[in-house]
Amino acid sequence: MLFNNVCLEAFGYALPPHVVTSAAIEEKLGALYEKLKMPFGRLELMSGIHERRFWDPETMPSQASTLAGREALKNSGVDAGEMECLLHTSVCRDFMEPASATLVHKALKLPDDAAVFDISNACLGFLNGIVTLGNMIELGQVKKGLIVAGEGSRQLVENTIDSLLQMPNPTRHAIRNMFASLTLGSGSCALVMAHKNVSKFGHRLIGGAMRCATEFNHLCQGDVSNMNTDSEKLLQEGCKLARVTWEKTKRVLGWTNDAVDRVFCHQVGSAHRRLMYSSLEMDLAKDFSTLEYLGNAGSVSLPITMAIGLEKNAPTRIEKIAMLGIGSGLNCLVLGVEWQKQKC
Repeated sequence: MLFNNVCLEAFGYALPPHVVTSAAIEEKLGALYEKLKMPFGRLELMSGIHERRFWDPETMPSQASTLAGREALKNSGVDAGEMECLLHTSVCRDFMEPASATLVHKALKLPDDAAVFDISNACLGFLNGIVTLGNMIELGQVKKGLIVAGEGSRQLVENTIDSLLQMPNPTRHAIRNMFASLTLGSGSCALVMAHKNVSKFGHRLIGGAMRCATEFNHLCQGDVSNMNTDSEKLLQEGCKLARVTWEKTKRVLGWTNDAVDRVFCHQVGSAHRRLMYSSLEMDLAKDFSTLEYLGNAGSVSLPITMAIGLEKNAPTRIEKIAMLGIGSGLNCLVLGVEWQKQKC
């Protein structure tokens, strides 16, 4: 896929107020650890995640998304009344029906003639939203739009802890596929996009490629009460799929590894990060990581990492940026962006 008229205006994000360390989670699992003679510190050692964040228990996904949406509008300098599309793209949602996008739309007081709907595709939802809104802009259906996502992992993490403690005959093998749930974090992110003719910043969405390997859709399945993940197999097959998708992306964009200035990828864990960059034959120094303090924040993970990375180190020249998204299913989507230098 290629885009000629689409720009990424500005990100906005919000971090939940409650910090929960991996050590604190292991403390709650103390009886299980002692029974199985598991060393404390294992969770952080295996994942590289020191802490993650939780919203207040009553916070709904749409409320988290609204916080990020306000920030994105403020950072873009675009009035809410100019938004012609709103996409809510997180795994978490307020209800089965109506779409969470409708609650964010009302909270942000967007126009009543805007297109408003949800997109859900595991951790890949936000990038799918970028492509969907990008296509609408490219076709001339809208000039400006907003993508939001709000993920909350508190309930799943706490349910996983309870399930592990209530397991009648726990073994290391029996609990292995539940441990990935303990790496999850929360957060929200939003992005304003616009047609190049009305863009203030000119950060161009160039294009990208997608691939799927749905024969592995069983490797990560669940809901807020329980998530079963074959982390090792998911890691191996996910990196294979990413490699194929990246090679296709380079052909579409005419890029090489050396031409890429930065890469922002879905944050899973330290082992995934190392194997991913090794599979792509990409310099790890081009990566920016948030997994150490945000954990795996689902669909929010990649965009919030990019938002923070650009905030901490704003480009001083035009940079080629690869957005490497992957989600259970398996689905992979890589997008290329040319980000303009910061204006003085």
